[in-house]
Amino acid sequence: MQGIGMKLASATMVALLLGACVPNAALVDAGLAEPPAPQLIPDVYAARADGTYTVPAVPVEKVPVQYQRQSVYFPTEEVPGTIIINPQARLLHLVTGKNQAIRYGISVGAAGFEWSGEAIVANRRPWPTWTPPPEMIDRKPELAKWEKGQPGGPTNPLGARALYLETNGRDYGYRIHGTPDWQSIGRNASSGCIRMINQDVMDLYERVPAGAKVIVMTRDGQMPSGLTLPPPAPKKPKPAVVAAAEPKEVVVPSGLGNLPMLSPMGAVAEPAETPAPEAPASPTAADDTPPAVTPTAPEAPDAPAPQAEGPVTTTPLLPVPATGASESL
Repeated sequence: MQGIGMKLASATMVALLLGACVPNAALVDAGLAEPPAPQLIPDVYAARADGTYTVPAVPVEKVPVQYQRQSVYFPTEEVPGTIIINPQARLLHLVTGKNQAIRYGISVGAAGFEWSGEAIVANRRPWPTWTPPPEMIDRKPELAKWEKGQPGGPTNPLGARALYLETNGRDYGYRIHGTPDWQSIGRNASSGCIRMINQDVMDLYERVPAGAKVIVMTRDGQMPSGLTLPPPAPKKPKPAVVAAAEPKEVVVPSGLGNLPMLSPMGAVAEPAETPAPEAPASPTAADDTPPAVTPTAPEAPDAPAPQAEGPVTTTPLLPVPATGASESL
């Protein structure tokens, strides 16, 4: 009988809990109670004027229901104002009360860009400027035109609002921001940032102060034990620099010293005139060498005796050929 009484008491307690508006989280986790159904928040994706810009309407019928903004039952021990992001489910929860949250559909990092850990909202900006990092410009050279920053506006990739995240005082470049590409919501499509529909990020911006805690769960939906970042992108190899070749000394092979040198015009250059060697000193005369004879000037002949007057016949003198002269002119 005692056992039956205990079972009845337990059944009564379960029935009372099931009838409550907010069931006990432990019973929901144990499968003994159904969580309350999510409540869609209506008329949140209409066109909206915002300063000098107008945020265009989003065709809500084209956004999957699970990614539309709604109030949900969300068991957590985190304080209101905490942001909890589940990349596996592509959902962002803003804790609003005990086991209560507002849920937004998001787009998260593509393969190779996932990260997890805790951060804080270090800064908040409306219509922020977007500056693509150098690694992104390397992947998409067409973005080089925005290397100094793209001004905020309806076509800016950061959308209408941006929440800048830091971990241990360091900015790793991650943001929670809007996007004009609302079709990417529910996908792994970003470079690590958390994208939201513009109307959703504007709502989150108004609810979350600077300094709010942000938890990014692991890819398999578990709470993080520390900061896990994607591996760094490989560095772009630098072009090889070819050093100029040093001039080499030209070595003339032996045996070529007697080749004729060419003049600047390509003709064989005339050899330089070699000066005549100095006459060697007169050697000592040998015994059989005749003594040198020094010629003496011939004596002038005596004047001829006067002849009788008459014609004088002059015989021309023939030149005496010089010894050793060339026979040709």
